[in-house]
Amino acid sequence: MNHRTKIAGSLLAAALLAAGCTGSGGTSKGADAEAPDDPKKVSGTITVLTHRTDLVQDGTMKKYAAEFNKTYPKVEVEFDALTDYEGEVKIRMNTENYGDVLMIPAVIKKNDYPKFFASLGTETERAKKYLFTDFTTVDGKVYGQSPMGALPGFLYNKRVWKEAGITDWPTTPAEFVAGLRAVKSKTDAIPYYTNFKDMWPLTQWTYMDGAVSCDPRATSRLAEGDPWAKGEDLRVADTLLYDIVRGGLIEKDPTTTNWEASKPKLAKGDIATMWLGSWAITQFRAAAKQAGANPDDIGFMPFPAQRDGKFCATMSPDYNQAVNINSDHKAAARAWIDWFTDTSGYAADNLTLSPVKGDPLPEVLRPYEDAGVKLIELDDAKGAEVKEIDNESEVGIYKPDYRQDLVDLARGARKGSLDDFLGDLGERWEEARKSTGS
Repeated sequence: MNHRTKIAGSLLAAALLAAGCTGSGGTSKGADAEAPDDPKKVSGTITVLTHRTDLVQDGTMKKYAAEFNKTYPKVEVEFDALTDYEGEVKIRMNTENYGDVLMIPAVIKKNDYPKFFASLGTETERAKKYLFTDFTTVDGKVYGQSPMGALPGFLYNKRVWKEAGITDWPTTPAEFVAGLRAVKSKTDAIPYYTNFKDMWPLTQWTYMDGAVSCDPRATSRLAEGDPWAKGEDLRVADTLLYDIVRGGLIEKDPTTTNWEASKPKLAKGDIATMWLGSWAITQFRAAAKQAGANPDDIGFMPFPAQRDGKFCATMSPDYNQAVNINSDHKAAARAWIDWFTDTSGYAADNLTLSPVKGDPLPEVLRPYEDAGVKLIELDDAKGAEVKEIDNESEVGIYKPDYRQDLVDLARGARKGSLDDFLGDLGERWEEARKSTGS
């Protein structure tokens, strides 16, 4: 199961309120979910909604609950695993019954969080301990907490790249394209795999925003100007994707790609490279074991750009867990979120970033640490404005459509030039930015 699929690809629906969901949260029984003082006094049965159907099916979540009960013996945890998490939860949120703990659906506007979720405390206090707090902060209060984070990067087969004569990470887009050309000429591997047909992987390209500029305010800059102006991060990323496709360095027919099948293919060396995120490393290593390939061949490299001689990579949260504002067991729900974030080992088990400041990087990201890659926590203070502009412009930087059009343009299935294509995106963005007052 791909636990990042929904994050990257689920901003496909209209805003929840526009779809007719008013929720009952505003009339609920209290807006805060305070941390309990005495674990043994916390009681109740809570339902935890989750997109991790794989971990529920294989019993992993049940094991977490058993460990949780060693600290909170009077709380019973039940899991409701949803395959179409976004679609199902959006419907449930027309009522008060959307679990006690849930991952905040991407379709909910950030400014509407207080209508549906109980506050976990102030950003001032929570930011002392946790990363990513501003992603769910509204008017100084935090409404969600991610149990893990990820870094964007290229999943690649180290053996294949070495066979192509490349052992050092490319430091510029031009070097990266040259590396893919070497893979094509010296190996039998597909240099780059778009996962075009499954669509959501194309949205991952937006998450390199900040890697080129090495700027924590990269998200805010999206709300302040044209993201496709010369030198801006998204223009650099989209130009690289265009050049990769234009250069014939991708699969023969991108309309026939297959996400699940791509994992063992990269593991075995049939595919050399994909732009995804650190969350995918465990999946590809598992695919390598199942395919009889070497899991150590799975590498992870940063976007090919440097500032002051260093690569940069942005840290981003996974789904943020929240407490349903209508829950009758807020203390138990809050206890689960705190325990799952701080104590469960969930981030370490998934070889991902811990949201607790000061925790070490997982072993799979040691190459980033050894290479001195600068890790950036993006300021998401203007995240709500960015999404409002994006919706108004109908560009869809968190949706796959425009990058599918970009790939089609590059492979000759769509007419036009890259400059005109990116220029049109910029014009639509600027018009929306002005109309929304940003």
